[in-house]
Amino acid sequence: MPPSSPSDGSNADADAAADDGPAADADAAADDGPGADDAVERGSAVVEFTFLSLLLMVPVVYFIITIGQLQGGSFAVVGAAEQAAKVYVAQPDAASGRAAAEQAVQLALADHGHPAENASLETSCNPADCSAAGTAVTVTVRLTVPLPFVPFGDALRLDAGHLSATATQIVGRFR
Repeated sequence: MPPSSPSDGSNADADAAADDGPAADADAAADDGPGADDAVERGSAVVEFTFLSLLLMVPVVYFIITIGQLQGGSFAVVGAAEQAAKVYVAQPDAASGRAAAEQAVQLALADHGHPAENASLETSCNPADCSAAGTAVTVTVRLTVPLPFVPFGDALRLDAGHLSATATQIVGRFR
């Protein structure tokens, strides 16, 4: 029998595959080539990308928010300490100076979105008479910045950081 050519209309490849039986059909299905499973895995790359993006991006975003809270708290304590020292030395006596300093700290912290309950104020004078001319009044403000979005952080004492700032002003000779 002469070899068949494509122009004579015979189908030698189909006859050879039919002679091999069911084992040949299994091999043919396995050798469909790359992209044979495209219909089965279609869309899985999008799902994997979304899952990995969420898995990696949520901690990064939370870290950025926490750093922002710490930076805002840092601005708050520096401003609060400076203003508290300035208003303290402007008052006629130590009691009214302390009250004015506490009020200035509360206002400065509220401007930056931090509650006054998370802060403390300490004052010291050198020499001990806080209302005498030439006395150095030092004000220290401490702030505890809680972790953002943690509803039970108070019970577990979970804090992002503890910040403090100190400012010193000299009581003037003329008020």
